[in-house]
Formats: sequence, C-alpha cells, structure tokens
Amino acid sequence: MQVRGNEFFQGTLAQRNEFDTVRIFDTTLRDGEQTPRTSFSYDDKRAIAAALDDANVDVIEAGFPANSEQEAEAVADIAASTDATTCGLARVVESDVEAAIDAGVGMIHVFASTSDVQIEDSMHSTREDVVARSVAAVEQAAASGAEVMFSPMDATRTDPQFLAEIVEAVDEVGVDWINIPDTCGVGTPKRFGELVEYVGQHTDARIDVHTHDDFGLATANALTGVEYGADQMQVSVNGIGERAGNAAFEEVVMAAESLYGADTGVDTTAITDLSKLVSERSSVPVPVNKPVVGAHAFAHESGIHAAGVIENSETFEPGVMTPEMVGAEREVVLGKHTGTHAVRDHLEDAGFAPTDEEVREVTKKVKAHAGDDEVVTDAVLRAFAGEVGIDRETEEVTA
Repeated sequence: MQVRGNEFFQGTLAQRNEFDTVRIFDTTLRDGEQTPRTSFSYDDKRAIAAALDDANVDVIEAGFPANSEQEAEAVADIAASTDATTCGLARVVESDVEAAIDAGVGMIHVFASTSDVQIEDSMHSTREDVVARSVAAVEQAAASGAEVMFSPMDATRTDPQFLAEIVEAVDEVGVDWINIPDTCGVGTPKRFGELVEYVGQHTDARIDVHTHDDFGLATANALTGVEYGADQMQVSVNGIGERAGNAAFEEVVMAAESLYGADTGVDTTAITDLSKLVSERSSVPVPVNKPVVGAHAFAHESGIHAAGVIENSETFEPGVMTPEMVGAEREVVLGKHTGTHAVRDHLEDAGFAPTDEEVREVTKKVKAHAGDDEVVTDAVLRAFAGEVGIDRETEEVTA
C-alpha cells in the first residue's frame, strides 16, 4: 500500500490501492469533436495533439480517417509527429480500415453496433452479419501490423450471450484490445465493473473502457472498470463529447493518481493549460464548478473554509490533490460569506498592516457590498481600507 504523505488520511484513503497503474487513451480529437456544434480545424487538431503528447498520454485517438481527406491528413500528420500511439477510428467497412492503415496510425479502432436496437435500426443488419464483418475488419487491420482495438458499440445494452460471442470471434483472429463502450451512459459502477469482468472471461486481449456521462457516472464507471480488470480508460479533456460527454481526462487522471495512488504516466501539471486550450479550440466553456479545472476548484469564500485553508490548505481541500499538482493556483475570494481571516490576508497582500478592529470594520463593508450582489475587487478593498482609515501601508523592502 502506498504511504500517504499526509497525517489526516486515516479514513477511506488509508485503504488498499485497487490498482497500481492504468493507461490513458485520449479521445478528445475524435469523440470530443462529436460534441454538438464543435469542429476542430487542422491546426486545432495539431495543437491539441501536441499538448496531449507533451502531457504523456498513452494513446491519442486523432480522428476518423475515412471521414474526409482533411481528416485523414490531420490523423497522418499527428501519427508522424507525436510519441504517443496515434489511433484512427474505422467502421467494419473495408475502405474505412484501409483509410486508417493509409494514415499510418499505430492503432486501428474498429467498431460495430452489438445491441439489437442499433443492429436493426442503425446498421440495418443482423447479428450474424455484424460478427462476420467485425472478424473481417479485425483481420484486415491486424494484417497491417498495427495494434487493433475492437469496440462492441452499446455494450451495456447488448445481450450478454451475443456480447460474449462477438468478443470471442474477434479474439480468435488476433485482436489486441477489447474496448467496452457504455455508449448511451446507462452503466452504473458495480454493473459496469461486472461487465468488464464478464468480458475478460471471454478474451485474452487487454480491456479498455469508454464511458459516457448521461447520468454523471462516467468517471466513476471508468475507474470501476479498472478496479474490475481493465488496463486502459478512454477520456476527453473537459469531458467533451456526444450528448453529456465522456469521462473527463482531468477527473479520471487525478482520481487515479490521488485517490488510488496509481501511476497514469501523465504530467498532471499540464492539466489546467490543456483544459484551457481545449475549451478555447472547442468553444465549449468550462463550468466554474468543474472538478479539477473549474475556476472555483481551488477557490474559497466561506469564512470557516478560508480561515482553515489560510492556516493549512489540507483542512478544506483534498490534500492528495493540490492546485500546484494540476498547474493551477489557490484563491481566497472575498464575498458575502467572507470572514476576518481572509480580509486580513487580502489587506496584508495589498500592503496594509491593519489592526484587529480595522479588519472587523472592513469585513463588515465587504459582506454588505457582496450582499448587494457586487464584486469585491482589489480596488474596492483598497477603498474600504481608506474609509476605515488604514493608511499605514507597509514599506517595500529594497535590496
């Protein structure tokens, strides 16, 4: 068991580590781009891929080469310019697989619908045809020398016996990875974990998981999948993707690193900048309360919380995850719920040396100002200091 460098963790975090390592497969440029009203240009894809490569992810799913010439060119250029394994998506269609091979990717991700509703009303096919086409596509991809991943799409809504049948069929022709996609986000952690375990009984391939966030369970499902035997998690930066999105890169990586004590290989200090880049290029804003990368993730206003954090950040932050670990900064915000500790801290940072009574007076003004739905800026704070009569700014020390 990993020894935690923190005296406070004698509760749930003192338990065993369920897994020691896990691989990160990033699909920001593929499933992430399927976010409604989002489209990455060639330059966007190259910039994001370079940032992901610098962050040391294991796999970058760069796109769907058969989609267009521009897409194929971007995927090929990413494959040629990054150290991470580049993955290209392909349907169980010969020309799709050929396009992925031509793009020079190191991994080809072949997928086919396996739930009856999708087989009948999306593929307009039969179970027998899906199995035959899947086997043929995996054989074609494997013959190229690339790693091959097969996804039984909509696995969580697929008849378990048929799921086992198709997994065994592609296993026999040399598939390297079986991805288990919770395509419509209906999985729950325990059930999804048991599905991973079940699939593992029918293949010698390594298992990868792809979870959607329709019920807010994507991160929990992905991590539970690893607890039950998966080696790799598919994620997207800021959780962007179809409908409610995917398991979020930042949440999955930091939970694996900080809560499980596992090694993802990711440079976590790059996470905040990566989030900003993807938000800018995708035109999808990051909610302020977004875990890990939201503007409020390491911000404190409540008097009790702010006072504790000023004394010791581990009082009201996870402790095992700090802002420095993700390339962010802590912020103590002045507002309606502010206490004297935070006001003193801000005044001293602004160069004042207030008395206890002066701090109390400024705190009253801060609360009243914020209570009127006004923002307490540095200029407002200085004005309050002047009204109270704090005119003793500390002199700057010069060398």
